[in-house]
Amino acid sequence: MFTFAPSIQPVMKKILLTCLLLLAGIEFLPAQKFAYVDTQYILENLPEYKSAQQQLDRISIQWQKEIEAKFAEIDKMYNDFQAEAILLTDDMKRKREEEIIDKEKAAKELQKQRFGKGGDLLQKRQDLIKPVQDKIYNAIKEIATQKNYAVVFDKSSDLTMLFTNPKYDISDQVLEDMGYTPGQTDDSDDSDLNKKQ
Repeated sequence: MFTFAPSIQPVMKKILLTCLLLLAGIEFLPAQKFAYVDTQYILENLPEYKSAQQQLDRISIQWQKEIEAKFAEIDKMYNDFQAEAILLTDDMKRKREEEIIDKEKAAKELQKQRFGKGGDLLQKRQDLIKPVQDKIYNAIKEIATQKNYAVVFDKSSDLTMLFTNPKYDISDQVLEDMGYTPGQTDDSDDSDLNKKQ
């Protein structure tokens, strides 16, 4: 018969006992409840979202027309310059070219300001849509709290977690087990650990 060395036997007994207690305890844990929503479906059924979207469309069309008018003006200036170039002195040509270049830069800058990353349209979208999204989030949170859902997923996106019950969040524990202090980042590393709130 195979036996453990006397000093290992108590350790093995403790490990086996711990495993048995863990397995028995799993049976008594309450089941986690999960739910999902389709935020796209919800948004499409909210009048305030449709109204905000229509307002954004009107603003976008207006700004696009404004930019197109500026580029049309630049095209006209360039065509006029091409037609008159023979009659202009070198100094006059240089001034007209600089004027065209300056107008083109200004038009491109306006286009970037209106439609670029972090531009006016994105800001306007956030101003109009965020209150609707907050309203949806608060409703989801209320339902999740009432029905004791641990997690609510968004069906219309790539597994976005809209609400999670903080008591099921083990992020800090995971960081600690990995040797990190939650809420602090290592300055020597470019990793971007978000601070827990």
